[in-house]
Amino acid sequence: MRSWLKKLRHESHNLTQEQLAKMVGISRTMITEIENGNANPSVKVAKKIAAVLDFNWTKFYEEVSEEDKPHEE
Repeated sequence: MRSWLKKLRHESHNLTQEQLAKMVGISRTMITEIENGNANPSVKVAKKIAAVLDFNWTKFYEEVSEEDKPHEE
């Protein structure tokens, strides 16, 4: 799950999945799959999403972020 992506899209840029999808040129369902971690964007799509949301596109290909790691009790 890429909760960082959803948070960035929604809280920082106030965009819906549909709005982001149109800006990037992909389907809303693909945005959902990417946010849920069920799909990885192509480099081209990663760069487009990153440009819209203003982050480094390589973040998609990094290890699981600290925010998305399960919390150990």
